[in-house]
Amino acid sequence: MTSARQLYLYIVKNITVYPEKEAQAISYMLLEHYMRLRNIDVLVDRPIPATSAQPDWDGIIKRLNNNEPVQHIIGSTEFCGLEFRVSSAVLIPRPETEELVQMVTRDYAEPDKNISILDIGTGSGCIAIVLARFLPHVSVHAWDVSDEALEVARENARQLIADVTFAKQDMLNVTFPLPGNIVQFDCLVSNPPYVTYSEAESMRPNVLRFEPHEALFVEDSDPLLFYKAIADFGVHHLKQQGKCYVEINEHFGAETRKVFEERNYKKVEILRDINGKDRFVRAIWA
Repeated sequence: MTSARQLYLYIVKNITVYPEKEAQAISYMLLEHYMRLRNIDVLVDRPIPATSAQPDWDGIIKRLNNNEPVQHIIGSTEFCGLEFRVSSAVLIPRPETEELVQMVTRDYAEPDKNISILDIGTGSGCIAIVLARFLPHVSVHAWDVSDEALEVARENARQLIADVTFAKQDMLNVTFPLPGNIVQFDCLVSNPPYVTYSEAESMRPNVLRFEPHEALFVEDSDPLLFYKAIADFGVHHLKQQGKCYVEINEHFGAETRKVFEERNYKKVEILRDINGKDRFVRAIWA
């Protein structure tokens, strides 16, 4: 292929496991990553110099048609305008989680050097790192039970020059003293596992085969397991008027709200995402 549009059309045509619009979006991602070709280059059919190095496009297309996520192929993804390394050890950040981060940044935008935030189940570190970048006056801590995930998160923090204190900790079996000897936090934020195994059959192979199940799934017998643990932790480790923000399963909005209400949290709200689905719960410990 000697031009940007020829290459784009070749990739789109040969990606067979995605609808056309998704194949087009993936093609643009690949062209940007490997060739530094933008959408406008495709539109104007920019020539590709014969000397330009190109990857093995057929090999990449084969991996895509084997349902490997494009983010794993290029090794990164964009989240809140920042480039994050991802791997099979962490979830690929979703747009909905950007909305969760935006809520926290709005509520803590006023400078206060005594504010501390804990991101529970940090994965790639995307939530904690964006908060540290957008709220430089805040002390940000992040926990995960996975050594592999923490390695990815720490590398992302180094690359993005974000001051985050990471630690290995299991929210379902918290060990004391807490990392950093911090007893109380002003804010808890989490995107915990919330997809039930019965929902797995409706999920795409690229998620089921390539993303970590321990970060995705909970047993159908106890779908609110992590929310109970987070709410219980907050009872003892949130300051008065401290806030808790969690991303939730759209099918369990009322039930998740009840978890916090039963533990005497106040102003417990279910908030919807950009698609109008119940996606977040925000609660205040009072």
